[in-house]
This record gives sequence, structure tokens and C-alpha cells, in this order.
Amino acid sequence: MRLPRSLLLLALVTQWLVPGTIASAQTPRGSRSQRHTRVDAIFSPWSGKASPGCAVGVSRNGVLDYARGYGMANLEYDVPITPGSVFNMASISKQFTAFSIGLLAQEGKLSLDDDLRQYVPEIPAYGKTITLAHLMHHTNGLREQGQLMSLAGWRGDDLSTEADVLWALPRQRGVNFEPGTEILYGNAAYTLLAVIVRRVSGKSLRAFADERFFKPLGMNDTGFQDDHNAIVPRRATGYEPREGGWRISMPNTDNYGPGNLLSTVGDVLKWEQNLMDGRVGGPALTALMRTSGKLNNGIETGYGGGLHLGEHRGLRTVRHDGMASGFRTEAVLFPDQRLAIVVLCNGSSISSTDLSWKVAEVYLGDLLKDTMPPAVALPEAELSALAGNYWSPLTDEVVRLEFKDGALREVGSTKPFVHIGEGAFRPGESKHVWRFATPKPQAPRELSIKDSWPTTRDFIRLSAPMPTDLAVFAGQYRSEEVDMTYTVRVTDGKLAVRWPRRDEVMLEPVGGDRFVGSLGAMTFTRAASGSVDGLLVSSRRLRRFRAERMEPSANKAPSVDRSGP
Repeated sequence: MRLPRSLLLLALVTQWLVPGTIASAQTPRGSRSQRHTRVDAIFSPWSGKASPGCAVGVSRNGVLDYARGYGMANLEYDVPITPGSVFNMASISKQFTAFSIGLLAQEGKLSLDDDLRQYVPEIPAYGKTITLAHLMHHTNGLREQGQLMSLAGWRGDDLSTEADVLWALPRQRGVNFEPGTEILYGNAAYTLLAVIVRRVSGKSLRAFADERFFKPLGMNDTGFQDDHNAIVPRRATGYEPREGGWRISMPNTDNYGPGNLLSTVGDVLKWEQNLMDGRVGGPALTALMRTSGKLNNGIETGYGGGLHLGEHRGLRTVRHDGMASGFRTEAVLFPDQRLAIVVLCNGSSISSTDLSWKVAEVYLGDLLKDTMPPAVALPEAELSALAGNYWSPLTDEVVRLEFKDGALREVGSTKPFVHIGEGAFRPGESKHVWRFATPKPQAPRELSIKDSWPTTRDFIRLSAPMPTDLAVFAGQYRSEEVDMTYTVRVTDGKLAVRWPRRDEVMLEPVGGDRFVGSLGAMTFTRAASGSVDGLLVSSRRLRRFRAERMEPSANKAPSVDRSGP
């Protein structure tokens, strides 16, 4: 076995499972029928025939306690959701990719300490080694594949494949950060892990997973999707809301590894049991899956093998959620109580995670602590004073806050900020903490954001934007990293950027040479002479993607095949 020594030792001594004492002492709350009635009430808003809905499954000690469907799997043909409905798992898929890598490591065919480029030499050498462990734990620094595809001209409904990702990633001249120094959730790493499974085992991830653990565990309705046009019996259709109803929203991709697994609540419950008993893979591998990665400074990330390792209201959890087009998914295991809950939904406005926590309260209510900080009143004048634009010197991203309808919130969000004291806020019922501070008089206000990761993101408030001559930014900008030319122009008194096959993006000024739009933050750069010489695009998962301004004589964009990549 070629698992890293440090991870293997930690996995063997850090056992998440308490197979007897706590589980045997825990008594289910109420009768079985009472619990089921309460679960039905939780899903009642999604139980009609005019909307998508969810399937829920609950097991205790590996024994199914409840499974039921609510709402419609297909609105066009009036097909209801049942426990046998097949959903796109979205990012829940990652743990199965990680498990495949773990099996190959057990067999000595690779090590998590290996250099990514040993298996995918197409990826450039960025000066610091990116290991397979960095890929698995989201500490690799690679740019996000979806945003690169958008910048390359892919539309949201365009088909994307593994080959497309392997076209974009090797072209990148830089990474978001030095491997191991930060954690930043993304999908590119898990696409590469799927590639590595194929190149090492000689089988596609789909075939490998099917043979090695889906079939042995009896997960007969589960498999990675490599053909979006394949006929899948009982597959639920994904939907997103539109005015007066719903519209179809299906993942249009044949790439898998970070997502694109199809499964049912019953099959996922079988998998949750395997995470507890290690029937396939054995205790060492399942323990490794539940062992947190670490940053270079020794801080644990709270993310294992495609699994979030944390707690909910005082109880330990092993879980993952997923979002893909109209699908929202959640699979959570309470290992000490040996309780597994799976919620799979086919409407983008449905929070599968919130629903799973409500189901957990039905089964574990007496054990759950009230850990949410209470609200602390704050005058509206103090709330409104916090509105504005905040910029991160580290990531170059911008967050925008507004005071609207008597509440402070992030622009575009429906979650009002709740003050919890001493300049700290939580967005809605989230556990994330946004903390404001003014280090000294007349200094810019500072903001730190602590989300689900162990590190914080620090921002400083930008001064209000001043009128500027937008025409100095107009022109064409070229990026060889995605083989694309962008046109920036002034229209109706605002800057706009467009590129082939994409809708024009309007930009809002946030200060100086910095703007924001649907791409994220866009900062124009200047040469020593003061002339604009390029632009940088930054967002949560993409930092300082650069396009160089083309000289006027070269401003004629190269011909681009508009028929689609």
C-alpha cells in the first residue's frame, strides 16, 4: 500500500466511528410512524403535482428506516418522484472518485504523495509540486474549470467533456496559490483524478467504480454518466424556477469525476453504510476518506476524500452536498449515532441541505444543541454604514454589500445579515461569520469572512467610485490561456465586455480601475506610462486571469469558429 505515511497513521488512529456505545444508547425519538409523519410535513411544500421535489432516505445502523418521494420527477409527463428515482448527484460524486484513487493507492499503483505531472504531464510545472493529496483535498491551487470554459466562449448549455477540460487546464500559465498554502474548493482537481484512474488502471472511472464497489455493494442504480444522451430509466428531470412556473435545467456534460454520478437514495444509503463498516476497501481506506487534509502549516482543512468533516449542532458529521443545474443533493452521516440521511432534489430553489438538517432534528432532536449565535439588535444607521464594496488584496475578488428593505445583505442575495455582536454577522441561518472592523480612525473599514473552511478571507473597503473617462478602457484584449479575444466598449455610459458566443457583460465601477460584472471582478492594469495595458478577471475560484491589451494595429480579432467548441 502506498498511502502517505502521515495520512495512513492518522487514519488508523483517528477513527470517526463509535460502533457500539453511543449508537446502542441512542433511542429513536417517538414511534416510527410519528417520525415518518414529521418527515412528511417537512417535505409538504414540495409534495404537489405542479412542482419538482425530493426523494429522502434515512437509515440507522445500516437498516432502512424511511424512504419516500415528494413532488414530480417529470412535469411534462406527470411522473412522480419515488425512492427509486434516479438523480444527478452533482458534487456528492467526488467521494467516489477519491475512493477509487484510494483503492489504487492500497494496491501500490500510486501514492497520494505522487506528483500530478507523473500521470498528467500535460499540466505545466508551476514551480511547486502539486500532489494527488493536494488534488483530493482542494489545496492544489488550480483554476476552476467551469470559469475557464466560460472565458473560452462556452455557453451554459453547451456540452462539455473531459477533453475540453484537458484543452483548457494545460494552457494556464499560473495557479491561484502555491499548493498546500490554502484550501479552495473546485472541480478541476477531480477531473484530473478521474483521468489518473483511467491512466493507472487502464479502465475509465465509470468502469472501475462499477466493477470495484458499485456492483459489490449492490448499488445497481448508480454509475457515472459519460453520455448525456443515454437512456436512464426512472431518471428525474432537473428544473429551475421561472416566472409563473418552471423550466428544464439539466447538466449538459459528459465530463465526470467532480460530478455527474447518477444514483438513488437507496443506493447512496448503501454507500453511507460502507463508510461506516468498510465492507469494500476495508477500515484503513474508509478511515482515510474521513481523515482531514492539512495545509503546509499543519492546519486541518476539514475536507477528506471528497467528504466534508465537521459537526452539526454539536454532533460530528461526514457529509457532502451538490449543486448541478436543477439538482440539489445532500448526503450526511452522523457516525457516532450511525444515522445516515440522503436528500435528493430536482429543483434549483430547493435547499437539500436545510431539509436534511430538519430531518436530522426528527431523529436526533434531543441530542442536537442550539449552537446558532442569537441576534443582537443594531440601529439601522449603523447597518447602512457597512454597505459598500470590499476588495481582497490576496484574491483580488470584490464583495458588494447593500442596505435594502431595512437589512444588510450581499448584492444579489436573499439572506439578510444578522448581527451577532461585536461587529460580527451571519448571513441568514448560515454558520459563516462576516466581521467588520475599523483598525484606526480614518482608516478604511476592514472585513473578514470566515466560511466553512479553516482560514479567513480579508477585505478592505473601497472608496466610492469617482467619475472617470471610460473610453480609456475600450479596446480589444487577448488571452492565449483560453485562445480568446475580448472586446471592451462603452455603451449607454457604461463599460461592457463581450466575446464570441457569449452575451455581453455589463460592468459596474467599484473604484479606480476596478469593475464588477457577472464574471466577477475585472481590474484594468496600467503600464509605467499610465496607459491601460491589460485586464485581470478574479472571482472566488479564479484569481488574476489576465488578458493583454492589443495594440490598435492588432485590434482586429482573429477569426473564431462560432459553431461551438
